[in-house]
Amino acid sequence: MAKSNNKSIFIKIIKYTGVFLAVLLSLLFLTPILFADKIKVEIKKYANTKLNGELNYTNANVSFFHHFPSLTLTLDDFDLKGAAPFQKEKFITAKEVSFGINVRSLVFSKSINIDQIYLENANINVKVNKEGLANYNVYIASKEVPKKEGESTALRLEKIEIKNSQIRYDDQSTAIHFDLLGFNYLGKGDLSQNVFDLSSNVKIATLNMFYQNEPYLMNKKVNGDLITKVNVNSLSFIFEQNDLKINKLPVDFKGKFDFLKDGYSMDFTVKSIDSDLYDLITAFPPKYITWLNKTDLKGKTDVILTLKGTYNASQNQAPDLNLDFKIRDGFVNYNKSKFPVEHLNFDFSTKVPALNPEQLIVDLKNISLNVQKGYLKAKLYTTRINNITVDGSLKAAIDLEKLNQALGIPDITLKGILEGNSTIKGIYNPKTKKFPVANATINLKNGYLKTPYYPNPITDITVLATVNNQKGDFNDLKVTLKPTQFTFEGKPFTIEADLNNFNDLTYDIKAKGTLNISKIYHVFSQKGLDVDGFIKADLALKGKQSDAEKGNYTKLDNKGTLEVQNIVLKTQYLPKKLLIKEGIFTFKQDKMAFNTFLATYGESDFKMNGYLQNVFNFMSARNGVLRGAFTLQSKYINTDEFLSVSQATPTDSKTTTTAPSSAKQTTGVILIPPTFNLQFQAYAQKINFQGIALQNANGALKIKDGKLKMQNTNFNLIGCQVTMNASYQSITPQKAQFEYAIKANDFDIKRAYNEIKMFRKMASAAEKAQGTVSLDYTLKGKLNADMAPIYPSLIGNGVLSVKDIKIHGMKMFNAVGKKTNHDAIKNPELSKVAIKSSIKNNIITIERFKFKFAGFRPRIEGTTSLDGRLNIKMRLGLPPLGILGIPILVTGNKDNPKIKIGRHSEDLEETKDSIN
Repeated sequence: MAKSNNKSIFIKIIKYTGVFLAVLLSLLFLTPILFADKIKVEIKKYANTKLNGELNYTNANVSFFHHFPSLTLTLDDFDLKGAAPFQKEKFITAKEVSFGINVRSLVFSKSINIDQIYLENANINVKVNKEGLANYNVYIASKEVPKKEGESTALRLEKIEIKNSQIRYDDQSTAIHFDLLGFNYLGKGDLSQNVFDLSSNVKIATLNMFYQNEPYLMNKKVNGDLITKVNVNSLSFIFEQNDLKINKLPVDFKGKFDFLKDGYSMDFTVKSIDSDLYDLITAFPPKYITWLNKTDLKGKTDVILTLKGTYNASQNQAPDLNLDFKIRDGFVNYNKSKFPVEHLNFDFSTKVPALNPEQLIVDLKNISLNVQKGYLKAKLYTTRINNITVDGSLKAAIDLEKLNQALGIPDITLKGILEGNSTIKGIYNPKTKKFPVANATINLKNGYLKTPYYPNPITDITVLATVNNQKGDFNDLKVTLKPTQFTFEGKPFTIEADLNNFNDLTYDIKAKGTLNISKIYHVFSQKGLDVDGFIKADLALKGKQSDAEKGNYTKLDNKGTLEVQNIVLKTQYLPKKLLIKEGIFTFKQDKMAFNTFLATYGESDFKMNGYLQNVFNFMSARNGVLRGAFTLQSKYINTDEFLSVSQATPTDSKTTTTAPSSAKQTTGVILIPPTFNLQFQAYAQKINFQGIALQNANGALKIKDGKLKMQNTNFNLIGCQVTMNASYQSITPQKAQFEYAIKANDFDIKRAYNEIKMFRKMASAAEKAQGTVSLDYTLKGKLNADMAPIYPSLIGNGVLSVKDIKIHGMKMFNAVGKKTNHDAIKNPELSKVAIKSSIKNNIITIERFKFKFAGFRPRIEGTTSLDGRLNIKMRLGLPPLGILGIPILVTGNKDNPKIKIGRHSEDLEETKDSIN
């Protein structure tokens, strides 16, 4: 009986269990079906109201089995665009994204609570532009108003899981770029609260980090456990406990990060204390890992990196960056060298306030090492870029070959005995003539250098240099090189120098030997020069700067020759490189004579003979003036190639010929160095200037005080002979001023209109003209960054002498003929008429002039603007003697003239030059 009861109970348990499982399975299948439409509608509604970015997906499925036992909504081919200004670019893409849904909220309330997010094989691209605007601002925060229970869909996360995904972070405002490949993340916590703790585990297969396009971390593996406190209301993250491992290096990461309206607030500390030096190197770029495989490395390290402050691009705010790095009792032995580096100690810190390099502080408290009996010990402290504070010392007596072998510097052979004993302390500021108190001696014997970039070494390197300054100013500074010499490609080069008192430099310099510039450059770099070139020197320069300035040339003893071939020069005043094909320079006292100097610059070519004066004073003094006189010959000069390059800013269309809508990279005006005092007698077969071809140009050019003057310059333009005197001066890299007086006799007005842009602008009435005219005009004004005239700045006057002109189809005369019913006036002919005019404030004023044509006696005067507006007063004298006439007013513009009978009209509005 008891057995029967037990059996019955067991059967009931099986039965009820089966019913429960059947009901459960039914619910697992039916719940998604019953609530699928509600879930999809609420999710779509939520996306439309809460996302400030375009969301697309191909299909939506609701299931318990995708991430069992969670009920999830899975969106296939998920694509979320970023927030402005990245609304057309992808922010998050994934084959599928799943949202875990709280079943209780689904059944018992009107709202749907999303409490889990799953991403797998996703691509997340985070972008921040230069203004600090980010694409991740896609979530629209709720307004702080009371809400009824169950009012809408809510995002109350308890779990975030990301598998095998890629994250790319590109912040152009800070020049920081991260690649996180093979990114796996699991975060858990009560994310439904406004303030919650998020426990996370992260694994990254590959971490790459770039700063200003330079790689700092490449192909690093990262594993870590993190605890982060998140404040949803203020969008703040506090990293309380973060134990990371980058390759083998343990790293502790703590800090705080707040999202602000226009930037971030951050307070980060990253440190690795008492770590092995070997483990630290494993976190370096891959090329160092190869070196590490052959190196015995020991020692302890401390690394502390802090980043604290506010970043706001619009307010020019940036956080402070501090780095402290120490190595204690290090040992380095590459490839089992017989002479390892021992007792390596390194104590270095740097600060970059507000991430501003100009405020950089470098504090190398100590670097010391031993190689066998050799030693090196140094320290250096510097602040700022301008008005630099320096405090440093160096003591060394070391065999560079042994040091090179111990460190394993790749592909470089370095030899020589280096001895040094130096101290320096004080302020370096050239403007105030301050130089640190210094006592330095550097002695290198039997030096040798070979690199992988060139097959032959530099040998027999000897350097004996001293720097001495006891008073802390330029007056007491003494520098000697006795001697410095080396041999390259079998040719020795020696230089000796004795320099004293840099306020009034006393110099004694000797240089002798040949340098193959291209080949010696190849020793240090694979890029090479654009050309092969060499310098051959045999110089002896001796004198005092003040004697050169005062013209006491008998007290100077400068002599020798300098020969150059195929040398490239680059200067701040020219955007292209100047190639000196050939030049022999002879030094005598204060003069540097040019003998057969051949050069090219872009398409332009030059042949010069002459001399420069005050050369050494010019090179050694900031305010030294370079004087000289030359004859210059050229087959072709393209002046457009001399335009500098500058960053233009938006400008007003009323003041320039063009009006860029935003900042852009443009050319700049031709810059004239203010320290040149040079005279040229120039001859050029052809000159191109802004599309204008000048033939057979000759004249005198003078450059002085930053101004270029042309005197009695003659050239052929559009078939006529032109004489011009002119001056030009750059005001800024984007602005210049000019003045010229020009005489051109008997030129073809049609060719002038078609080929000269400025003539076309100033004499727009010549569009339909044919014939011969002469011009005698003076004009001055300003040029913009494209070397085009700023029309409101133009001031000038002169005479256009008409010899014989026919005007056919000009709209103004057509309109006059139609208005007065006199067809003959439509195509007038003019001869022997002098038209006087003046220009100011964008207005051309035409003085009264008369002419006869077909019995008519027109009289014309008035004004026209450089943008084509008209206010012309005409009296059309009728045949036979013009005693009776019709007063006519011509207004409107040259393309649409308006004709009326009368004498009174409103003056054209002037446009004054607003660019100072």
